[in-house]
Amino acid sequence: MKRYKGYFIDLDGTLFRGDEVIPGAPEFVAWLNKIQIPYLYLTNNSTRSPEWVAAKLQRMGYPARTDQVFTTALATACYLQEKEAPMSVYVVGEEGLFQAISDAGIAITDQNPDAVVVGLDRSFTYEKMKKACLAIRAGAKLIGTNADLALPTEEGLWPGSGSLSVAIAAAAGTEPFFIGKPEPVMMHYALKKIGLTPDEVLVVGDNLQTDILAGIRGGMDTLLVYTGVTTPQMAKSSDIKSTHAVYNLSSWIK
Repeated sequence: MKRYKGYFIDLDGTLFRGDEVIPGAPEFVAWLNKIQIPYLYLTNNSTRSPEWVAAKLQRMGYPARTDQVFTTALATACYLQEKEAPMSVYVVGEEGLFQAISDAGIAITDQNPDAVVVGLDRSFTYEKMKKACLAIRAGAKLIGTNADLALPTEEGLWPGSGSLSVAIAAAAGTEPFFIGKPEPVMMHYALKKIGLTPDEVLVVGDNLQTDILAGIRGGMDTLLVYTGVTTPQMAKSSDIKSTHAVYNLSSWIK
């Protein structure tokens, strides 16, 4: 079997469910460390900083450094940095998104921004939507951190980041440009961060529609693990096919 030089690892449904560690996953990450294979933790969550995510992983027993965490907020900041400078953006989101964009040296304003960036915002208001729409109709580009319409929680499905982007897009008469999984944009910047080419990296995740599709669109091999969203029956009937599939990440250890 092909030996990969790097791994992109999803979090929720792959390494943990809520605050519960998924059996076999810690052994998988420990194995990567043992054989000295670099990896990044990839998440569509734009609300948290890499420091926060790394701390959560550490509490669960996973070895995690801040520089091993790559969020949609960071990917969005990378994308914005490649645009013509200086750039200003209006942000609809939470701390993780504001921090990533600010740390990238990009001005945040609600006065004539060049782009409107939308992530999950649990304090979303009509006023924020109005400002976003006015900016877009004045020429700003609409950028969404990810297209997830729903956010799984213990309470049930909450509105996801994508639902806010879609609502703003409908009101402003435009289409959002998405950064996170399943779009290849995030994968492009993750590859630059880890310093490898697509054929050298394996994307690991539990969701065919996001993790696996992102890997495919990014030109990478994929490993589907049946510990989260996607069941074997769902995988069999889907047009999206992973390169590999396992019931537990511990079975991937060679």
